[in-house]
Amino acid sequence: MRRHLSLTCAALLLLALPAVAAVQSPNHEATTDLTQDVLVEGLESGKISCTEARQLGLLVFSTPFNTLDGLGDGPFDIWEWQDWEDGHLGPIGFGHRPTLQGNGVFLRVNGLDSQSCNECHSIVRQSTLPPELGLGGVGGVAQNAIIQPSMIDVADSWDDRVHYVPNHVPDLPMDIDGVADYNGRFSNPPFLYGGGGVELLAKEMTYDLQNLVALAKDTTTPAGAVIPLETHGVNFGYIVVYGGGQIEIHPDGIGKDLVVRPFGRKGEQFSMRDFDRGAMQFHFGIQPEELFGEDDEDRDGVTREVSIAEMSVLHLFSVTNPRPFRDKMDDTTDAGLEIFRMIGCTECHKEQLVTRALALPVSYPEIPEKPFANVYYEVDLKKANFDKDLHGTGVIVPLFADLKRHYMGPDLEEDFDAFHKATVGQGEFTTARLWGVADTEPYLHDGRATTLHQAILMHGGEAQTARDMYDALPDAYQMELIAFLKMLRAPIKPNEDLLPLGF
Repeated sequence: MRRHLSLTCAALLLLALPAVAAVQSPNHEATTDLTQDVLVEGLESGKISCTEARQLGLLVFSTPFNTLDGLGDGPFDIWEWQDWEDGHLGPIGFGHRPTLQGNGVFLRVNGLDSQSCNECHSIVRQSTLPPELGLGGVGGVAQNAIIQPSMIDVADSWDDRVHYVPNHVPDLPMDIDGVADYNGRFSNPPFLYGGGGVELLAKEMTYDLQNLVALAKDTTTPAGAVIPLETHGVNFGYIVVYGGGQIEIHPDGIGKDLVVRPFGRKGEQFSMRDFDRGAMQFHFGIQPEELFGEDDEDRDGVTREVSIAEMSVLHLFSVTNPRPFRDKMDDTTDAGLEIFRMIGCTECHKEQLVTRALALPVSYPEIPEKPFANVYYEVDLKKANFDKDLHGTGVIVPLFADLKRHYMGPDLEEDFDAFHKATVGQGEFTTARLWGVADTEPYLHDGRATTLHQAILMHGGEAQTARDMYDALPDAYQMELIAFLKMLRAPIKPNEDLLPLGF
C-alpha cells in the first residue's frame, strides 16, 4: 500500500520520529514507509500512541487499493493447470487466477472481488431503517464471498459433481432439480467488534492446551492416564498417555495441533492478523511482505504490496474495536434467556468466557503454537469496553460462543473438495458468536436465514436436540427467546469521529 497510509505516516513521523525520505512515480502520490522497527520503537517510547497506530490501521482497512498498490493478480499461467490433479490449487490458487474477460484485476468469483476491507464490512446495524453504516461492520448478501469454486451451474443442468477440465465437454445427464450446483464456499461477512477479547481467549486457550500436551509427554506422567483438554470451561477432547513420551490426541472441535482458531466461519485462523493475511491475497490479490518478502510472487510488477508494519497497524485497529453489548432486559427478555438456557443453547453458545489477563499481547512474527512469543505491544482491553472480572485480573467476554467447531448437520454442509482437500469438515463451523446478533441480519454462515427464527430451525447435527426443543415450544415462548436475542446489540456509534474509543 503506497498512498493514504504513507502520507499520514509521514505527517505522524514529522511530529514524532526522524524524517523518512519520500518516493514519487508517475500517476502515484508521494510515499514514505513506516517500518515495523520504527512502529515498535515508537509504541515503546510513546512517540506513536495507540490512537495514531489505530488511525493508520483504519486507513489500511478503508483505503481502496489500486493496481499501483498491487491490486489484482499477475498474468494467468496455463501451466498451473498441470498441478491440479496433484492436489494443488491450480487455476483457483492465489497469484495467477484468471480474471473476468482478462481484465487482469477483478473476477468477483474466487476473490479479486473488492478494493478495500470496508466494502464487505460496512453495516453496523441492520435493525434500523436506514441501516447504520460504519467501519468494521457486517455485510449483506451482496457482499458474500464466493470462495474457490471450480464449478457453478446456474442453469441447473449438469451433474453437481462435475469438475471442469480444459477443452473437455462433459457427457453427463441433465439433473434439473431446482438446485444451482456449486462446489465452493459462500460466506457472509461478520463484524469485527470485540475481536480483541476473542483473540486473547484463543491465545490463552491455546497456551493451556499446549501445556497439557507437554504434561502428557512428560515421562513422569503414568501410562494409561487420560488428560482432559479443558480450558476456560470448554472441553476440546482428551489425551491418552502411553508412557515414555508417547501420547494419542483425541481432539473435539479443534485440529490435532490444538491451536484454537476462532476466526473465519470455519474456524481456520488463529488471530485477526492471520485472517487478514489470507484476506489480502484472496480479496485483493495483495501479497503481504511478511509472506513473500521482496519477491514479486504474483508477477504484477509490485513488491511489498502490504508491509509488515501496515499489517501490524491493521491488526491493532481490528483488535481495538469495541465489543457488542446487551441492551436493558425486562421480564419478557429475562424469560427468553431462561428458555435459551433450558433448551440447551448455552452448551455451545456460552454466555461469557473470562480471560486471565487484562491486556491482549500482539506479536510479530506469530507462532500459532506459541501464542505469547514475539510480543511487541499489549492492548488494554478495558479501553475496548470489556469489563473486568470479579477478581480484577481478567476481562469478561460475553460472546455467546465456545470458540469450537461443531457439526451442524447435512443441510448446512458445503462442497469444498474441488481442487484440494478441505481442512475442516464440510458441515463443521465455528460456533457463531451471538453478541450483536440483533443487528447482524442475515444469519448463518452464508446468510441463508433471513430471520432468527429461521436460523434456529436450520440448526442440525450437534445442535439438533436444542433445535427440536425450540421447535416444540409454544409460540409465546419462542417469541420470548427471540426477544432476548434482540437484546444482543452491536456497539453504539463505534466509528464516531473515526476514533470511537479515544485511543
